[in-house]
Amino acid sequence: MILGLGVPELAVILAVCLVIFGPKNLPKLGSSIGKTVKNFREGMEGDGGEPAPASAGAHAHETVSEAVAVDPDDVDAE
Repeated sequence: MILGLGVPELAVILAVCLVIFGPKNLPKLGSSIGKTVKNFREGMEGDGGEPAPASAGAHAHETVSEAVAVDPDDVDAE
């Protein structure tokens, strides 16, 4: 019993998949789903503390610096 499904339920699901995707495409579909699950698991197990690439951080800093830079002559004294 997998996820509360018995043998008859799994057989019906397999039959419906065969009808929808056909016997030639079913192995390709299974392979692509397996690769997707593997990549997802590897991504979840990654080193969660990896820093962002340096180029992206430098670009963001330059953008903020340009936005904050104010010419003293442009500021009105109140």
